[in-house]
Amino acid sequence: MMIICVCRVGIHCYNVHNRNSLCRTNMLLTWRIRNHVSSIRGISICKVRECLTERGQNLHWFESSRQELHFPRTTGLYFDTKLADGRIDTASCGTATKGSTMFTEILLALVVGGVVYFLVQRSKRHQLKSEDGWWGEGTPMAGEEDLSIRPYTVQTDDEELEDLYRRIDQTRPFPSLEDSQFNYGFNSHYLQKVVTYWRRDFDWRRQVEKLNKFPHYKTNIEGIDVHYVHVRPKNLPEGVTAVPLLMVHGWPGSFYEFYRMIPLLTQPSNPDDIVFEVVCPSIPGYGFSEAPHKKGFDSVCAARVFHKLMKRLGFQQFYAHGGDWGWIVTTNMAQLEPKIIKGLHLNFAPPSKPGLPVVLSIMLGRSFPKLFGFNEHDIQRIYPVVQNLVVESVKESGYMHIQATKPDTVGRALNDSPVGLAAYILEKFSTWTDHDFRNLDDGGLTRKFSLDDLLTNVMIYWTSGCIISSMRFYKENFSKGLDQPHSKMPVHVPTGFACFPNELMHTPKLWVQQKYRELKTFTPMARGGHFAAMEEPELMAQDIQNFTKMQEKMK
Repeated sequence: MMIICVCRVGIHCYNVHNRNSLCRTNMLLTWRIRNHVSSIRGISICKVRECLTERGQNLHWFESSRQELHFPRTTGLYFDTKLADGRIDTASCGTATKGSTMFTEILLALVVGGVVYFLVQRSKRHQLKSEDGWWGEGTPMAGEEDLSIRPYTVQTDDEELEDLYRRIDQTRPFPSLEDSQFNYGFNSHYLQKVVTYWRRDFDWRRQVEKLNKFPHYKTNIEGIDVHYVHVRPKNLPEGVTAVPLLMVHGWPGSFYEFYRMIPLLTQPSNPDDIVFEVVCPSIPGYGFSEAPHKKGFDSVCAARVFHKLMKRLGFQQFYAHGGDWGWIVTTNMAQLEPKIIKGLHLNFAPPSKPGLPVVLSIMLGRSFPKLFGFNEHDIQRIYPVVQNLVVESVKESGYMHIQATKPDTVGRALNDSPVGLAAYILEKFSTWTDHDFRNLDDGGLTRKFSLDDLLTNVMIYWTSGCIISSMRFYKENFSKGLDQPHSKMPVHVPTGFACFPNELMHTPKLWVQQKYRELKTFTPMARGGHFAAMEEPELMAQDIQNFTKMQEKMK
């Protein structure tokens, strides 16, 4: 059988010994179109006949009134000459779909299909799934769910204070090493000064009054009482609608982190600023929220509970802000119900599942910073990689390994000793605010915070007895592994990110974009660390304002 194959490369003639296997056993002619025909979509029979005649090929061509043969760009045409009378079998004319041509087309289709599949999967918007839970004692109660909302007041009494003072008085000091500052943890010498202030000068009753200046409430969701602060704007101008904003804290913080921010958001001094209606809940197991009584309450469960809280308060859509654990809780909220979260604002977003762009940026970013959008601060925080991303993480993550494995053991000791609890919590407010504070005798605590504010946060943990349940939140999240569905799922909600220079884990813009596909604002902040809402409330409030204004104008 003689085959003439016409394709966009040229015209090829083959001898084929096996009809079922189109193989190039004997190439007789390669005639390239480039020098003969102007259009690769039309090949003249005369030109083909002329070329073959020159090479001594005696073939009988099938006659047609058409002078042009038209072929698809990626296929060929073959003529079977193996008939007894030597005539062309016109029935056997068709596209060459066997052999190497077929293999090439299949390979090309697989490659194109793979690329299309990858792009479709990347752009596909998955939604996180979560089923209702029951975290109360025993089994769920029969009957309708209690949807009531109850006012709550923070209280104290003489008995509570007397017990606190007795335990403080009975503490057993232990000397720090010479010239150790905060490198071994909370410096014992400075701790004694903090304890003395706590015992003699700190006025818990006055701080309770400060806590109660904003309205507190409790409501039962999935079997546990959830505490929250709800601040509505006062004297709202006519025609102005307050924008609802949920703000979620982390560990070892509390709702109190936001107290200096709340007035800036609900009563802005600039008439052009947005007026917010703010809700600050306590994560179950933190502060005045009831602790779950069953295993498994993780960030997704907290996200689901807070969605129910906001719906119960009548909000159909709202903005959300978070740092530390508040970052992952609000992120999960955006993954659970992306249409309800109008915008997500964060100040902490470490890569939960680093992909190829993150890995490449780490490997090549120092040599090609512009390629990955790195600025001078990014380079300073990332490199050298081993020191900054590995050694520093190990130095500051010992607490996490304890709390993610056996939280109840050390938690039992902290729940029994107010001085031990203060040292454990306040050490984080030193190092996580600025890692250079480790080299100071006083840990730099009062450079950014007042002792009254720091001890108020400690007292929320002490009076509520929540340190163990707050630490269990690490166990519940890490015990399920690092490959949870939400860790692999991108967020398709408009996102704003405030990048504070002394954040515990630095996250360049490129890294944030890998998770948050609709990153609208990325603000390098002038100063601030991990507890930015408490340390720099004005900067944080302004960034939330700027991000929200941008989103509201786009409606």
